[in-house]
Amino acid sequence: MRITFPLQQIMEMKASLPLLRSTISKIESAIAKLFWNTLSCLLLLQIFSANSSAQSTPSTSKTPPSSLQPANRTRALLMEGNIRQVFYEPSVALYRETDTPSANEKPYSYLWPLCALIQCMQLADAKDAEKPVAVNPDATTRVDQVLKSIQQYYDTRPPAPGYASYVISMGGGDRFYDDNQWIGIALMDAYAKNKNPQYLNMSKEIYRYMMTGWDSTSGGGIYWKEGNRSTKNTCSNGPGIVLALQLYEATGKSSYLDTAKLLYRWVNRWLRSPKGVYWDNIKLPDGNKIDTATYSYNTGIMIQANAKLFRITSDNAYITEARQLARASFEHFFSYDIFHSTYWFNAVLLRGYEELYAIDNDPQYMNAMQRYADRVWRRERNVRNLIGQQEVRSLLDQAGMWEIYLRLSRYQKE
Repeated sequence: MRITFPLQQIMEMKASLPLLRSTISKIESAIAKLFWNTLSCLLLLQIFSANSSAQSTPSTSKTPPSSLQPANRTRALLMEGNIRQVFYEPSVALYRETDTPSANEKPYSYLWPLCALIQCMQLADAKDAEKPVAVNPDATTRVDQVLKSIQQYYDTRPPAPGYASYVISMGGGDRFYDDNQWIGIALMDAYAKNKNPQYLNMSKEIYRYMMTGWDSTSGGGIYWKEGNRSTKNTCSNGPGIVLALQLYEATGKSSYLDTAKLLYRWVNRWLRSPKGVYWDNIKLPDGNKIDTATYSYNTGIMIQANAKLFRITSDNAYITEARQLARASFEHFFSYDIFHSTYWFNAVLLRGYEELYAIDNDPQYMNAMQRYADRVWRRERNVRNLIGQQEVRSLLDQAGMWEIYLRLSRYQKE
């Protein structure tokens, strides 16, 4: 039996094909949107359930709620995908500063957000056995991927090579000692896991660069910004301690440990407040006036430094100090499930808490950070799953919370 159609009916069917294709496309888009909205709702249900009894005091529960274990992993994966899709420009292997090009001062990101991003990349590489999601086709790890961007900031000018604040081919910029130190710390974290000699050599070079910022004014310490001798900051000395300790652990060279102790004594002489949190900087032209602003990352990096010094030296004074700083930072920065600082600053604070937890196995500060992370996801996330408190969402903020979710997922895996 053969079915035939009149010519007019055939023409009508042909004319309707574009509309049919458009309808199918809309249905597919709606299904995809429904999937992601459903996933987000499921995550929120987990979070609401886990936080129904949360309070603004440290929880001493030894076991984090199991319902949160997949949530942090899923959040981290979503954030990684968002960073890749929203902020990365594959044609030049560079990242954008925010999700809104018209709000950006320059076409591409300054170095600072990449200092945060490389730490996330090494955590993601180390966390699971899955193949890295490579933005660059020839990248072998996430760290290698972001290094293709960071190397575009590499500045060979005297007195030593280092990383400038902006892309060299687009004019470069000032060099900040702390930006370089954060990159070195992330590379050494990666080196501790994969023993890639490139990472060790790059970190040694960063160490050499950072030491060009040290002098005996005010008894020592490293300046914050190359060529500007107005301030020496906690943020340019605390990370220097951690980087020097990492290099000591990797090489056994006592000069690195000596540097760490030298910087440690200087920071505590000038910038540790009586309350147990760290002030921001000392202003040398103003008669060594102290800028008493407090940011969570300054205390976080010093908690980490003390915990590392204890592991290396077995001197109980360091672990006692780490515990005191952790308590002081909690009392100073945390209330109503909020750590009152920026996302990335709080990610560095979490590094300190995590390093202390590895020694004490006391989860109270980790649990507090989990409550904070849950609140951020619930209240400070837009429909695109981008984190922030302003309409414009920044790469630095995404990297800060990505690091927090990665670290918490590792902690809750136990």
